[in-house]
Amino acid sequence: MIKLILKFVFGLYSVLSFAQLPDGFVYVSNVIPDLDIELRYLTDNNFVGSPIDGYLENKLILTKETAEALKLVNEDLKSHDLCLKVYDGYRPQRAVNHFIQWAKKLNDTVTKSIFYPNVKKIDLFKEDYIASRSGHSRGSTVDITIVDVNTGNPIDMGSSYDFFGKESWVNYNEITKEQKANRIFLQELMKKYGFTGYPKEWWHFTLINEPFPNTYYDFLIQ
Repeated sequence: MIKLILKFVFGLYSVLSFAQLPDGFVYVSNVIPDLDIELRYLTDNNFVGSPIDGYLENKLILTKETAEALKLVNEDLKSHDLCLKVYDGYRPQRAVNHFIQWAKKLNDTVTKSIFYPNVKKIDLFKEDYIASRSGHSRGSTVDITIVDVNTGNPIDMGSSYDFFGKESWVNYNEITKEQKANRIFLQELMKKYGFTGYPKEWWHFTLINEPFPNTYYDFLIQ
């Protein structure tokens, strides 16, 4: 009897620990259990310098189709002793609104030296580093890098995640041959499994046949 009660309690906890998602969305850990997930907007380690509205837990949420395509990418990488690391996936519209409000505070430049040293804060919208609507809010866009399984470290892409500047452009040439090769490898791999990239961010990819191309969601990440 005690075992049955414990089984029921743990089962109930498992259900309650995941919020009800809109139809078509999944918790990616249920599709790729060993995926390395580090949602930067849940932390202070991002260009705003503080946790972002809508991020309550380190749980990656994506559309079902995107999660399944990402699983194929990760399985392919494993054959090279590599794996994916994900910095962001579904992003609530309220998080985007948080970015907008931050961008309007021109005197708040605490993170400038790290994330946008060569771009004026007032120009972040004009140069398309921040937008009022984000593909992330449609649930089929991911920010990723590749990790060396043997070291546990991300491979060298020539610039850090969320660095706003030409150094992060996919076709930026003033980087080493190895860094350039790593970017090309990531771009071609993602294309192979149905994703398209964003020219100004080597880490940013959207599923080409995304299921909700015109819908921007705002449910919490929890």
